[in-house]
Amino acid sequence: MKDLKIASFIFLILFSFCKPKEETNFIVNDQAKARLDSTLNSFVESGNVAGISALIFEKGEEVYFNAYGYADREAGIPMDRNTIVKIFSMTKPVTGVALMTLFEEGKFQLDDPLEKYLPEFANMKVYQGVDENGEMILVDTDRPISIRDITRHTAGFPNREDIPGLSEVMREKDARSFSNTLATMAEKMGSTPLWFQPGTQWEYGLSVDVQAYLVEKLAGVPYGEYVQKHVLDPLGMNETQYFLPENLRHRFSAMYNRTGEGQLERIPDSVAHEFNYHQWPLTPGGFGLTSTLDDYMKFARMLVNQGELNGTRILKPETVQLMSTDQLPKTITEKSWLPSKGQVGFGIDFAVRIAPPADEKENNGVVGEFFWDGAASTLFWVDPSNDLTAVLFVQLLPYDGIGLHKKFRDAVYGPISSPSN
Repeated sequence: MKDLKIASFIFLILFSFCKPKEETNFIVNDQAKARLDSTLNSFVESGNVAGISALIFEKGEEVYFNAYGYADREAGIPMDRNTIVKIFSMTKPVTGVALMTLFEEGKFQLDDPLEKYLPEFANMKVYQGVDENGEMILVDTDRPISIRDITRHTAGFPNREDIPGLSEVMREKDARSFSNTLATMAEKMGSTPLWFQPGTQWEYGLSVDVQAYLVEKLAGVPYGEYVQKHVLDPLGMNETQYFLPENLRHRFSAMYNRTGEGQLERIPDSVAHEFNYHQWPLTPGGFGLTSTLDDYMKFARMLVNQGELNGTRILKPETVQLMSTDQLPKTITEKSWLPSKGQVGFGIDFAVRIAPPADEKENNGVVGEFFWDGAASTLFWVDPSNDLTAVLFVQLLPYDGIGLHKKFRDAVYGPISSPSN
């Protein structure tokens, strides 16, 4: 009996050493990496993109990086890991995080009237069209704009060039002029009628610029200073900024305009980089930041880690959960172009995937992911269920006319084969 016990003990020890270790299944495996390389390279080879790069982390590890083509085609400067790009509206989630640090301090509630803190937005009027003389017909708001409205783009701020009467007022006010301060911007916006009643439609616009002004007012310091101290510096995002000093401009990607299949025209730097080559009074919340792949990945990884990165906490987990939860009620059926992003709602400064792709033509993705992109076709997303974050950099106008985001997502997750996937 004693020998049997000893033999059993030895067998258990040997079995523990010999049995195969469980392997972690990664989304970005060798097949996905091959798809990614092929996809990114194809955009450059076709002549539809001058340069492109991507960085992906999964389960806390870097699982993919590559870059193809040129950051500056004319100068022969390759697209690289440290290339600086204009991220345009990928500035918005950064602003949202800055705002929500103040939410955690109890400085406001999401359903507070905006006018409680920014009186510029009191007594707003709502556009109803024009009369026979071309004069705008205006009515009172049914309710004040709420802070929740400016975080989910339901405030009613107009943003189109073809609204009779109202578009002319927008152009005259020029609220987003680089020469305006945030306070001047808010004053001009507050004296421009709303396009629709607050909370009744989703329409992209200047809401996040108003968020930046709200941060400034609540914190009592300039917005640029606040976001630097409470988001960028703690995350070590040392190469994310509005103004790009002379000594960094050799790393700044050129901007290209696609004029046809395989045809790119470089936009003059004086035009493309006008905002970032000067220190303007405006520090917008909705656009303006430049960044690198690694810098923006720090931001994305903080979000997938529920508000913390490398021991530094920016937000509480429950705040990140709130931001990444659809904030659009079912009563909002008019959503402009948001449905083109796929089966999504909208949280606090992110689109939020609420259902799987309906068919293989839709953008790929996983329920629960949240993401946003930029005018020059940049993209990032956070996939909590797979602990995956992806950042795609390119400097291409007009915005993604070549299915770049769809093909990149398909390369990561594999092509959609059926609605059930």
